[in-house]
Amino acid sequence: MTVKTRMKGSERREVILDAATRAFAEGGFTGTTTDAVAREAGVSQPYVVRMFGTKLELFVAVFERACERVRAMFEQVIEAGFDATSEVDRKRLGAAYAELIHDEDLLRVMMHGFSDGGVPQIGAAGREQMGWIFVTLRRTGWPDEAVRDFIAHGMLLNVLLSIRSLDDRDDLGPLDALVRCSLPE
Repeated sequence: MTVKTRMKGSERREVILDAATRAFAEGGFTGTTTDAVAREAGVSQPYVVRMFGTKLELFVAVFERACERVRAMFEQVIEAGFDATSEVDRKRLGAAYAELIHDEDLLRVMMHGFSDGGVPQIGAAGREQMGWIFVTLRRTGWPDEAVRDFIAHGMLLNVLLSIRSLDDRDDLGPLDALVRCSLPE
């Protein structure tokens, strides 16, 4: 006889956020319903709404969670010791980010979130999250322009991965040089 243990509310919340991440990664904010999230999570649609409110509130929670993962990863690398003049440390921070954004669901949710900035609540969340990422990266000791360039390179990587430029690196046509200088390995 197996005994089922009841999940805590915080665990159910994480299950739904994980499912919503997968669903929103696929369909974005406009193309995903709370019913699709509920199916992905194996719960009822009213339960999703009861836990998160509107689809918009759920999307913002998923988007902020994705951005917070990125920020936490930056903090972890910086707190391990970071020399602003070290190219090795810069590459270590970049490699950690590149590894994290290979999580396609995370990457796609972030891309959907930043591109849906015309939705006022999503735009506000995007501005806030980008601001916190900037503030976190300032802790490297880099000047603001270097932080900006690092973020810009990261966003370029996001775009290149989103358009699947690594799927066939032998047939990139005019994109070849950009991919090779942005993603050399």
